[in-house]
Amino acid sequence: MKLIAVATTGGDAPGMNAALRAVVKTATSKGLKVIGFERGYAGLLANDFIFLDDIMVDGLMHLGGTYLKSSRAEAMKTEDGISRAADVLEGNGVDGFIVIGGNGSFRAACGIHEASGIPIVGIPASIDNDIAGTDTTIGFDTAVNTALEAIDKIRDTATSHERIFVVEVMGRNRGFIALEVGLAAGAEAILVPEVKYDIEEVCERLKEIGRRGRRSGVVVMSEGAGDCMQVKKALEERAGFEVRLTRLGHIQRGGRPTARSRLLACEMGAASVEFLLEGRERDMTALQAGRIVPVNLEYACMVEKPFDRRLYELAIALSA
Repeated sequence: MKLIAVATTGGDAPGMNAALRAVVKTATSKGLKVIGFERGYAGLLANDFIFLDDIMVDGLMHLGGTYLKSSRAEAMKTEDGISRAADVLEGNGVDGFIVIGGNGSFRAACGIHEASGIPIVGIPASIDNDIAGTDTTIGFDTAVNTALEAIDKIRDTATSHERIFVVEVMGRNRGFIALEVGLAAGAEAILVPEVKYDIEEVCERLKEIGRRGRRSGVVVMSEGAGDCMQVKKALEERAGFEVRLTRLGHIQRGGRPTARSRLLACEMGAASVEFLLEGRERDMTALQAGRIVPVNLEYACMVEKPFDRRLYELAIALSA
């Protein structure tokens, strides 16, 4: 193995730059050359790459976003796109490909491997933490802490004005952010896509809290758990609260990665190069019980990661 390629694909996540830095530094220390495709799979399809060395990735550790940029490439959902991507890698003499991204990125990577035979290692970087086989993903801890800081400030206003705040966090299909943020923030209710909820029960829970003398609270809601405007309206009309709505949005994607996100990125970035040198063909770097281990890449992107009902039930119990 002489030349490896790397790309940051799909949605950006804090810590991607730290992972890129670890990939480049580890690879060059082993005598490998590294090229980075810019703008994710779009750059791969356009054969748009730069050579990367130690100096170029110095100073990236603390930066959010991605140095290589990223974009959505709908063509990678087609056989033609996969074939073109494989041709580009083969045409450049790439011996191994490292993909830093999430589920959609890994599905495309599996297709590229099948079409080209080029070994591929995925590094799970997603604020949603929805990738099977790994306890957590790069960027998730940062997103949770960003949302938590905002909710702590919102609670100050909620308490001062005796209001209920509905706070929508990211999580179009999964509720991992909402669960951890809600538990850490002491939210009075947590609404996630994985657990069917009855808005009447939510109203009654908040009314009971009010009867005990507390006229303020926070409802943390994943964006995939329903219409936040309807939840706000129901709390106002059925529970009689003064309610405000805050959507945190893309603020959760940016910012300096936390120490945990950086350390995880360093470990996974270095391990991805080692996995290629060990001869692994189609794997993902995963954190399991404190150790970085290889997990089949197809399993990682095809299996639905289980939702932690124990943690959800704990959050509900502590909100009473």
